[in-house]
Amino acid sequence: MAPTMAITTNTEPSTVTEFVINKGFGVKGLSEAGLRSLPTQYIQPLEERISSVNNQVMFGRSIPIIDMSNWDDPKMADSICDAAEKWGFFQIVNHGVPLEVLESVQVATHRFFALPAEEKNMYSKENSPSNSVRYGTSFTPQAERALEWKDYLSLFYVSDDEASALWPSACKDETLEYMKKTDIVIKRLLDVLMKRLNVTKIDDEKENLLMGSKRINLNFYPICPNPDLTVGVGRHSDVSTLTILLQDEIGGLYVRVEEDDNWVHVPPIKGSLVINIGDALQIMSNGRYKSVEHRVAANGNSDRISVPIFVNPRPSDLISPFPEVLANEEKALYKQVLYSDYVKHFFRKAHDGKQTVDFAKM
Repeated sequence: MAPTMAITTNTEPSTVTEFVINKGFGVKGLSEAGLRSLPTQYIQPLEERISSVNNQVMFGRSIPIIDMSNWDDPKMADSICDAAEKWGFFQIVNHGVPLEVLESVQVATHRFFALPAEEKNMYSKENSPSNSVRYGTSFTPQAERALEWKDYLSLFYVSDDEASALWPSACKDETLEYMKKTDIVIKRLLDVLMKRLNVTKIDDEKENLLMGSKRINLNFYPICPNPDLTVGVGRHSDVSTLTILLQDEIGGLYVRVEEDDNWVHVPPIKGSLVINIGDALQIMSNGRYKSVEHRVAANGNSDRISVPIFVNPRPSDLISPFPEVLANEEKALYKQVLYSDYVKHFFRKAHDGKQTVDFAKM
């Protein structure tokens, strides 16, 4: 538990920064300190608050739910590709990842964030023994006008040996098992998506380009005193090829529907995984598959967690539209970019909707 603190809306930003970031208490520490109103750094501009777009939230409508129990069914493959083209998001059920694996990684996430601040802070940017392991808060605090109400542990997968040596013991076994069990799902999804792009075989080179690196985040969204004034995560699209998201039963993920500029809530379904297309696959598909803006609401009643796996090209890969997509003289919408440059551009600034993909436009 965090010590009792008299932090209010008007507390000096430097005091809040020292407590949340430098001492490693995170926003979880603010929540546990009995904070009754948000410090000014967390109050989002009106246009970024989810409460301000409630009139644009389509209730009773959401992303497709796809039953994955029969991989050989052409209708299932069509549903996946159609969802990737129209929505950029879909939920999958009966996907083969055991429920106990999903539940274990959620328990492990809570276990890590229940650690004392000084233990979590051993993995902060300043203290972590590796760039592959990072504990932090918000998104890019030094670049944001208003901070996001979220703490996270980000783990870049290099090898089982490195993970065993460097990842926090509170969560590494369950996190590794979750990643391993989702691997077959990822490969099957990519196989289906590639076939519609006329990529009939995923050879080693293509596989490395699509899923040559992976990052898993453990996200923690603590109870917020003024959830209507802030966000858990601001508007953005992912820079991944695919993102595989496990969310708990609390809910709070919103997805933008581009065709009518409305937002829909993604209701939690026990045992399901949420899949979304990332910018890298939008670029490689020449815009056929869409990465879509999404955001996360803050919650005034419960702590919430989510566990996304970001499936990415390798940092050293050059990404551009696949030749197979351009075979019929289709014009390339995106230039060739070094993936590490694309990612650096994303993390250099605050969340800004879909603007990152402009970095790769012709």
